[in-house]
Amino acid sequence: MDKTFTSAVDALADIGDGATIMIGGFGGSGAPIELIHALIDKRPKNLTIINNNAGNGRIGIAAMIDAGMVKKMICSFPRSSDPRAFTDKYLAGEIELELVPQGTLAERIRAGGAGIPAFYTPTSYGTELATGKPTAEFDGRMYVQERWLKADFALIKAHIGDTRGNLTYNKAARNFSPLMCMAAERTIVQVSTLVQPGGIDPEDVVTPGIFVDRIVELAEAKQEEDLIRAGVVYA
Repeated sequence: MDKTFTSAVDALADIGDGATIMIGGFGGSGAPIELIHALIDKRPKNLTIINNNAGNGRIGIAAMIDAGMVKKMICSFPRSSDPRAFTDKYLAGEIELELVPQGTLAERIRAGGAGIPAFYTPTSYGTELATGKPTAEFDGRMYVQERWLKADFALIKAHIGDTRGNLTYNKAARNFSPLMCMAAERTIVQVSTLVQPGGIDPEDVVTPGIFVDRIVELAEAKQEEDLIRAGVVYA
């Protein structure tokens, strides 16, 4: 099945108000800037965004927050080198935050993709992050129950993809993106290079095409860090 779309706008057409969206990141290698900016142009509201951080500068997720599109952030690092967008909204009471330790965040996403509704971890036991969550003792150590994370959509940046959705990643882009592909109802991917089936060695495939619904080739994708250094503002 050919899963290619000719534009980011077409690939994002059915994302509406109130959607929960996982967005790949872990630095610019995994930040799907073009998909995010196309979504900003569409302007859906009351979104829940799941990402490693809460945006940086005035582009990408930070620009989504500036535009008033985000109701809630689920992330590990709401602070960044330039966290003004999130900080301003949070202090004004205009955005919610669910803070999740990074390893727990990855495992909650993985659990969502694997169909595991809950698991136990010692991380956060005895802290405010564990307030209200079930706890249990295993082998003399206390653990906190964490629930899976799933999403309506995942927006992902990959390196090479084929028309059937098989993907490879560039370095740190691999950290959360493969898990998010599994945990979302619909996964939308931008790739730097699109090839025909067989163009990727099966041994190199990280995300199988079964987890990808739409793929767009964006050969000249912008790097998040370059845009931030240049002071770019997307609005």
